[in-house]
Amino acid sequence: MTTREFDLGGVIVATTLAFKADASAPAGLAVDYDKFATHCDWLISNGCRGVGPNGSLGEYSSLTDEERRTVIQVAVEAVDGRGLVVAGVHGVGWHQARQWAEYAKEDGADGVLLLPPTIYRANDSEVIEHYTRVAAVGLPIMAYNNPFDTKVDLTPSLVARLAEIPEVVAIKEFSADIRRVLEIKELCDIDVIAGADDLLFESLVAGATGWFAGYPNAFPREAVEIYNLVKAGRVPEALELYTQLVTVFRWDSKTEFVQAIKLSIDIAGGSYGGPTRPPRGPLNAEQEANVRAGTKKALDYLATRRSAG
Repeated sequence: MTTREFDLGGVIVATTLAFKADASAPAGLAVDYDKFATHCDWLISNGCRGVGPNGSLGEYSSLTDEERRTVIQVAVEAVDGRGLVVAGVHGVGWHQARQWAEYAKEDGADGVLLLPPTIYRANDSEVIEHYTRVAAVGLPIMAYNNPFDTKVDLTPSLVARLAEIPEVVAIKEFSADIRRVLEIKELCDIDVIAGADDLLFESLVAGATGWFAGYPNAFPREAVEIYNLVKAGRVPEALELYTQLVTVFRWDSKTEFVQAIKLSIDIAGGSYGGPTRPPRGPLNAEQEANVRAGTKKALDYLATRRSAG
């Protein structure tokens, strides 16, 4: 399906990736595909709409080509048709990104998440060519605006030009400018997807269609509840729950977001986070203490809420 009918409503989780000790693997850490499959299944079982493997949170840039492709295959098998698999296909140029999109299509992904060219600071015409070339693969594309990492800002006017490509059905908005949700919706008809966990509530209230999320790796059920409450018009209830989680959600917008989210997964205990592969190192003592405190605040509130309800 390559039309605007591709439904991206709900919580699609940018999945973390489990590693295990293996002296023969890069940096002594091999991908633990079994734990990754279990994690994908757990997210779907807790109400998430789908999974998004091979994003930044999935440490795709630290993977070998073989690992990167296998991750998609494992995710597709684990989800088993119960939700969407939106595969990250980021590349330095369109030729690499298109190859990853072709693999994703062959391996059963439902759509792709696509940054502008990584590393290279592309101009508008180069960005449009990048998306046009990948669109030729025929999968629905969620464009990804992350000007902090790519140094390329998909402004609302540029998004409107990308929306002329039929396969570009959505934009994951991570500029931290909440005004863009309504501005993009005024200029074109693609779905705006909340991309920053600590702007999730505000984005949904402003009309975002879905949430391509990081911290639901640790709190999937509560994330889905926030989403459903807003969509049902029960905004005060959503805000109360969101307020108790946003302290730890703010780590999603920090440099150490992968390490923080993996630590929160391990603290929350529903799934497995584990170590990160270089270049990401461990959190320092202060960072770890802050993540633990934010996660504990959320868990304490949720425990009190469950006992009261």
